[in-house]
Amino acid sequence: MRSRLTYREISIYNIGMKTIDIFKALSNETRLNMLLWLREPEKHFPAQGAHIPKGVNFAGGVCVGDIQEKAGLSQSTVSSYLNMMQKAGLLESFRHGQWTYYRRNEASIQALAEEIRTSL
Repeated sequence: MRSRLTYREISIYNIGMKTIDIFKALSNETRLNMLLWLREPEKHFPAQGAHIPKGVNFAGGVCVGDIQEKAGLSQSTVSSYLNMMQKAGLLESFRHGQWTYYRRNEASIQALAEEIRTSL
């Protein structure tokens, strides 16, 4: 009886677990809307970057307060939702002082699309 997984089996297992976290994050309509809004932040939010230091490139980042205002939910709920999506790999964040900005992690989203295309 074999007790150890191969490297390939571990990699497939890890990818599968990450995919489950992503689908859990997307299973809520508001979280899905947030991800859609962040696809075109200039269309859905006011101009951003007032609190991002010069020389830091975080294009497409949106302040949590603006996301919270658009979602119409409490700051703690929005922060929890954004954190869940970041842990799933769907978002990236940048914090400067009291300001936190989020944007889509396009590489992760493309990898998910490829996994769906090839595995499902």
